[in-house]
Amino acid sequence: MNVVTVVEAPAPKTRKEKPPLNGVNTPALLATIGVVADQPTLAKFQFRSHGQWKSGTHMQGTMLGFSGAGGDHAHKFATMAQSDHPAVLCGEDEGPTPVEWILHGLAGCLTAGIANIAAVRGVSLHSVEAMVEGDIDLRGILGLSDDVRNGFSDVRVTFKVAGDAPSETLKAIVAQAQARSAVFDILTNGVPVSIAVEA
Repeated sequence: MNVVTVVEAPAPKTRKEKPPLNGVNTPALLATIGVVADQPTLAKFQFRSHGQWKSGTHMQGTMLGFSGAGGDHAHKFATMAQSDHPAVLCGEDEGPTPVEWILHGLAGCLTAGIANIAAVRGVSLHSVEAMVEGDIDLRGILGLSDDVRNGFSDVRVTFKVAGDAPSETLKAIVAQAQARSAVFDILTNGVPVSIAVEA
């Protein structure tokens, strides 16, 4: 008599889905990473900003449309951003200076990274505060010295982070956010910028 032994293969281990955390839709984030890993062309994005001079040093920017993930998209609403110079720099102070928007962009990018990374790691954040400072010597942009650069000579970011993880873990989350930040990369590695004029 032949005896047939049936051995059941163990059930494949299912990865426990991570729940939304810190206001981050963690399942959607991880699904997006998976889709882009399988289809790298979906990772190509183009963001746009349209600026219109108002008067003096005042400009109004509008951000609405962008492309990526294989198509054109629009934000839920257009964001109008004002930039100007304060009175001490001969402006009307109708908005932050352009260089302050750079600092805001850096803080926003790093903070988004912190929230996303903490959510994926299962760390609940209680608070995240960013203090960003940039030092600039105006002799460069005023044409008074060729030895002084036009932009920031130094930028410092200080985070105060509280969450349900040890200090070392929170610091590691900030370090990973820095390593993956698009704005940090732009500021520290530079990017080719071309300017065309239609007059």
